[in-house]
Amino acid sequence: MTDREEVLAVLGRLADAWNSGDAAAYASLFTEDADYVTFFGMQLPGRELIESSHRALFGGPLRGSKIGGPGDASVRFPREDVAIVVSGGGSALDGGDAVAQGRESTVTFVLVRSETGWLITAFQNTRVSDPRAAA
Repeated sequence: MTDREEVLAVLGRLADAWNSGDAAAYASLFTEDADYVTFFGMQLPGRELIESSHRALFGGPLRGSKIGGPGDASVRFPREDVAIVVSGGGSALDGGDAVAQGRESTVTFVLVRSETGWLITAFQNTRVSDPRAAA
């Protein structure tokens, strides 16, 4: 498996964990000191906080929601042990496959190669919007 395929496989496992509502499996794909920035700008530093916040989300407002895998992602390797992935994203709140209108995002991941494989060390989720509407 190529590095690109390995990185995309991690993101596929991330989507699988989300879709099964498994906060522990979701958080396990991040480094202990990961930085996670939500679509509304909240920073969740560290794997423990990523897990606890997603446990609350999966048990509450995002229960049953679904996300897709990395799809048509841009993957680049600025160093052999670092990958940057930019992809479309979003969630379906009704458990379906289609991203709900208004929930489209652009997501950025930074992954690092560890002794056990690739792990996510930074994540940024930015909601897609029309900047003219913010004026």
